Amino acid sequence: MKNSALYLSAREAAAELAISPATLYAYVSRGLIRSEPTPDSRKNRYRAEDVRALKERRVPSTEPRGLRSFDADLPVMDTEISTITEEGAIYRGVNCVDLSENGTLEHAATLLWDVSGVDPFEQDNQPEISEEMRAIGQAARRAAPIDRAIAVLALAASADPRAFTRAPDGRAMVGARIVRLLVATMLNAEPSAEPLHQQVATAWAPDNKHAPDLIRRALVLLADHELNASTFTARCAASTGLNLYDAVIAGLAALKGPQHGGAGVLASQLVKALVDRDVEPMVRERVALGERFAGFGHGVYKRGDPRAQSLLNALSRAGAPRKFTREVPERIAEATGEFVNIDYALAVLVHALRLPGGSELALFAMARSVGWIAHASEQLQFGKLIRPRARYVGPAPGRRAGGADSRIRGT
Repeated sequence: MKNSALYLSAREAAAELAISPATLYAYVSRGLIRSEPTPDSRKNRYRAEDVRALKERRVPSTEPRGLRSFDADLPVMDTEISTITEEGAIYRGVNCVDLSENGTLEHAATLLWDVSGVDPFEQDNQPEISEEMRAIGQAARRAAPIDRAIAVLALAASADPRAFTRAPDGRAMVGARIVRLLVATMLNAEPSAEPLHQQVATAWAPDNKHAPDLIRRALVLLADHELNASTFTARCAASTGLNLYDAVIAGLAALKGPQHGGAGVLASQLVKALVDRDVEPMVRERVALGERFAGFGHGVYKRGDPRAQSLLNALSRAGAPRKFTREVPERIAEATGEFVNIDYALAVLVHALRLPGGSELALFAMARSVGWIAHASEQLQFGKLIRPRARYVGPAPGRRAGGADSRIRGT
């Protein structure tokens, strides 16, 4: 067999499986298809035997619209909200990088929520705050912003008489109240109709003239990223029929993990460690020890995260040190082959603006709440329970009933 027959290009592999390039990269990230660099080319090639083995395992969909399980490892859901491309996330046909040039999180929300008949962020659409919510918020003022938000949101649906509306426009109005409440709670402030990025800048970086624009960009870039772990969690929760407040709580809980939103906090530790050290020796030292670099590498963006590059470029124009906007990403990419992602760019933003510790995760949560609401609303519209099947790999059936008891007794 010729060597070329062992491999397929990205286009050939995607065509054979009848999937998008983004889905192909997702299969690769989950270890279902092996890939490797093509000699004398920056492109990757894909093992043909893996592609064809995966093709044989896939079966035509018999699930209702809203959930299609192409294989036992990767649930694939129909959505009109967003997708991921090598140029960045696409929000209902609009590239998030392009939107971040002039748009706000409110603009991203109305786009992702597909709103046209109402203005969710009109001045009077403010969240209802009960005495119990105020008491919880006050008691948790010193807690981490995301923990405080979860505690307050747990009571918010009961305070909102329209929390369970089924009308699409009504859900958008609820969504805006949730986002305003979430931001205010994380900032230990009162809900406001002021632009969300301006609220954050005023609370956390009042003396930095670049803060409003940089925070605005970051929030737009982080608003949605297809079916990441927290978004899938929010959709699963919404599929049970609960309200949008509780779906956002589910997303917040999933976001806290160090392999998801918590990665920004780890990337900030890297930035702090490099403040007073030369980049090249430290990178060499960590590579020699086999350490990974938080904020680098991505399952989809093989040549770097366009969202990260966009934010780093804006930071550079605003005067952030070249050491962090250029040198660190270049040295780590050279040493590891892993390119910068949005978590590192967010860490540089926090460092450059001198934002409070832990604000990486808070900013991520503020922005991504918009995407969770979009996906939860779409799932509620589908009206179907998400119930993937598990691939059982335990003991085969037919064992004698006493076998397990004998193992427990140690006989």
